[in-house]
Amino acid sequence: MPDDCDMTTLTVIEGHQHETEQCSATTTKVQIVRVLMILLVILNQICDGYKFRRQVVDILKPEHDDYYLLRWLRARNWNPEAAEKMLRDSMKFRERWNTDEIAKWPTPQILLDYSPHGVSGYDKEGSPIIIIPFAGFDIWGLLHSVSRADIIRMTMQALEGYMQLAYEQSQKTNNPNSRQFVVVFDMDNFNLKQYIWRPASEVVISLIKMYEANYPEILKCCYIINTPKVFAFAYNMVKKFLGEYTIDKIRIYKPDRNKWLPSILERCDADQIPAYFGGTQTDPDGNPKCEKKICWGGKVPKELYTSKEDSFNNNLTFTETEIRKGSKLKMTFDCEDAGCFLKWEFRTFDHDIKFGVKCVNKKTEESVIEVPLKRVSSHQIDESGFITCQPGCTYHVLFDNSYSYFKTKKIRYSVLMTAPLSDVEQTMAPIAITEEMAPEHGTAED
Repeated sequence: MPDDCDMTTLTVIEGHQHETEQCSATTTKVQIVRVLMILLVILNQICDGYKFRRQVVDILKPEHDDYYLLRWLRARNWNPEAAEKMLRDSMKFRERWNTDEIAKWPTPQILLDYSPHGVSGYDKEGSPIIIIPFAGFDIWGLLHSVSRADIIRMTMQALEGYMQLAYEQSQKTNNPNSRQFVVVFDMDNFNLKQYIWRPASEVVISLIKMYEANYPEILKCCYIINTPKVFAFAYNMVKKFLGEYTIDKIRIYKPDRNKWLPSILERCDADQIPAYFGGTQTDPDGNPKCEKKICWGGKVPKELYTSKEDSFNNNLTFTETEIRKGSKLKMTFDCEDAGCFLKWEFRTFDHDIKFGVKCVNKKTEESVIEVPLKRVSSHQIDESGFITCQPGCTYHVLFDNSYSYFKTKKIRYSVLMTAPLSDVEQTMAPIAITEEMAPEHGTAED
């Protein structure tokens, strides 16, 4: 028969066993609850996916598979209504810029020669690795050589090309993750000075907004390397235009190869990274920058600049006028035929102006903002662009100086509606051109 000490020890052991059993049972319950919660989230996402597909079935194309739809849902936190609005807005954007045919657009040679980007290889899952030596992006020189719209079209053309390449990779690898990009931004020798110039900052912000609104969830990971101290200021300025789903994929590194190279090599094999960045890849001639694959850009020669007078020397008819302080200049166009374009080119002298375009359906009276009304730096660089017009709609073009209490704006402009695919541009006369005084509630100009 056990003594009192043995009985106490036995009781303690049995107590521990009971506690262990209770703890094990509790852990099992917690694990079951977690699994059930995960299953519930997955079921909700599946339901949201089916709901989203039903909502947008009228605008989907044969190539729009489930992976394509998931991109929009993820970008809007699995909110089908928000994802639908985002997708429909993007479809209108693509129609306006004729994005489906953007590959056929004849890219100006200067953009081919001085726009820094290229694909060096593929990551371990088969995703394209895009290298962007950002210091080679001479935004000042490019904006003095091509239009803002050309830079936007060039960016769209590049993105569409990379997406097609990534899709082909996913078919080869049988891995949908290959349909995203790995991007390396090299900020070595980055100069903030030219981006303080307002037209340059406006272009960069426009490109970021276009990307965020129309190319969600195509980024797998972005490495921003060799960042100087001034980069923090620039990044804080543009960060507010980025979605959380983009910000979470960005990794920023100072000029320390020992920090950023191991991170890149975790995702990419060395033979897919240029030797210049610590990989083993070179051109056939041994060039470590792989300039056969990657355009490094550079400073645009001044002899390639297009003067303001040259930019207007294109057989367009221009009107020169003044828009008085506190007033607006309105122009109205009717679109009767499919395939017409509304085109504009203008500049102001000494001061900026607000510009915008609105479309109104004649039957439904539905109003759509084609170009948001905002101040443009047309006194620093020529402003130009175009939109594709829909038949049965009226287009209202507005030059707005109502925010100015003190300054009358002198403007030279050409705004016209052209016939589709015409060798000779034909102008459809606007219904009305009016100048009106705005109510006395504006704000003084900066």
